[in-house]
Amino acid sequence: MSSPAPDAAAQLTFPDQPRLELDELLGQLVGRAQEVMGAQGRLRGLLQATQLIGADLGLPVVLRRVVQAARELIGARYAALGVIAADGHLAEFIHTGMDAGQVERIGHLPQGKGLLGALIDDATPIRLFAMSGDDRSVGFPPDHPPMGSFLGVPIRVRGKVFGNLYLTESTRGEFSAEDEELAKALAAAAGSAIDHARLYEVARTRQQWLEASAAITRRMLTGPPGGAGDTDAGRLGPLRFVAERSRALADADLVTVVLPADGPAPAGGADPGLRVVVAVGTGADDLLDGRVAVEGTLSGQVFTTAEPVRVAHSRDPQGPESVVSAALDVGAVMVVPLTGAGGVNGVLTAARTAGRPEFTADDLAMAAGFANQASVAIELADARAQQARVAMADERERIAADLHDHVIQRLFATGLSLQSAVGALGTANSAGPRITGAVRDLDDTIRQIRTTIFGLHTSPMTRDTVRGRLMQVVTDTTACLPTPPALRFSGLLDALPDPITEDLVAVLRESLTNVARHAHASITTVDIDADTTTVTLQVTDDGIGVPETGRRSGLDNLRHRAEHHGGTLTLTAARPTGTHLRWTVPI
Repeated sequence: MSSPAPDAAAQLTFPDQPRLELDELLGQLVGRAQEVMGAQGRLRGLLQATQLIGADLGLPVVLRRVVQAARELIGARYAALGVIAADGHLAEFIHTGMDAGQVERIGHLPQGKGLLGALIDDATPIRLFAMSGDDRSVGFPPDHPPMGSFLGVPIRVRGKVFGNLYLTESTRGEFSAEDEELAKALAAAAGSAIDHARLYEVARTRQQWLEASAAITRRMLTGPPGGAGDTDAGRLGPLRFVAERSRALADADLVTVVLPADGPAPAGGADPGLRVVVAVGTGADDLLDGRVAVEGTLSGQVFTTAEPVRVAHSRDPQGPESVVSAALDVGAVMVVPLTGAGGVNGVLTAARTAGRPEFTADDLAMAAGFANQASVAIELADARAQQARVAMADERERIAADLHDHVIQRLFATGLSLQSAVGALGTANSAGPRITGAVRDLDDTIRQIRTTIFGLHTSPMTRDTVRGRLMQVVTDTTACLPTPPALRFSGLLDALPDPITEDLVAVLRESLTNVARHAHASITTVDIDADTTTVTLQVTDDGIGVPETGRRSGLDNLRHRAEHHGGTLTLTAARPTGTHLRWTVPI
């Protein structure tokens, strides 16, 4: 009889030590697999974040997406991106993780001190378990949420540090070396996206400046002739258009245009310098019509050198003070000349409030190009308006000459013929009185035509000149005289000094008024001559002459005006009747 079969479980036995090693190996394999899967997931997250960052070309949108992608990819409660300004501080600070109430309670955003400043000074990554344990930490302002772990990496654009990426409060307790590598990779992708966004922004802005240049050229060259250049007030319209477009395109808070000041100088006899003729933006009302010295200001420097200038602050040590408004805390400033064919016509200043980004070299170049083209367009419009004024003045002169040389002469001839006909008909003929009435009507017509001729000479475009003012005096007094005075000019009257011009106009008005009141003259002639040394006014009438007795206050006034300039007044009898007045003063 055979023995029973042995127990299978008793036969299959394994040593405990090899089994433990196998379990450990399997656990390690599973752990490694999980790590690989986690790393693969984070790499996919990095790719997605890179795609998200590069999906838009607007720089503000790109910066915001960089911050959001970094916070989600690295696993942080708070994330921020600081853009470094030229002075080493933070020009912009884009953050995420805090609600609006927390931000309002904290107050002003960081300026780039402490750990943030350390990363600015030394563009190498910083990774800390606790911020409070680092000597470079300066703490937090009141109402700031607590932050422990910290990771900061620089963002480089074309080899230059553009800004820094900051992450705090890791969701895993602390940031790892892997987190740092991911942050560096994300910063590199962000640098490329920021570079593309900046290039796009520059191209788009340049296109807008070019469109603005074309718009100002069309505005100046297609408007009504003389609309831009007749007066200072007319020119301010185009300059305001230039200032408004510059403010919008340069993203400025205040834009001013200054031109060389004319008129009375400031108290003390100082150089009037420049005058603010256009101001748009914050605090503009405080600056209008203000004077700007040429010496010691950015506007004066640019006006003198014709070179555009930009500074990080209006009182930057690298440049003198600029035009500022008491209502605006001015920070970055750029000043460009309005250069035309004849030199610098004025200066345009664009300013941003303190704390805003400074103007870039591209901003300065585009603004300078726009200002130059706008200045040339204004000069062309002024020349076009001047040409139109000259053409109109020539046409008025031609019409006046035709009326005087042809129409009046033919009317005179017709009147003489009619008077001869009256003599031939004799006094008994009933047609005589009617013909005599017709002759009087012709005389009235001749007087009206002469008044029209004087009106043509004194057009609104010439009334501000010396000749225009003198002709206006003759026109004003014509209604008081039997016939319009004959007026003749010679010499450079428009070059007379203002004091002599004022007295010359006053003497002519007084002289013609005296003729109208006292001379009972039918014909009056006025001759005005100016050479390089003297100006002479002569008024001759065929009236009754000056009586031996009577008031002489008017003549005494004319004599006083002549002697005030070192001149003379003479009054002689005209032949066969009348008076000849001669008023002469040296220039």
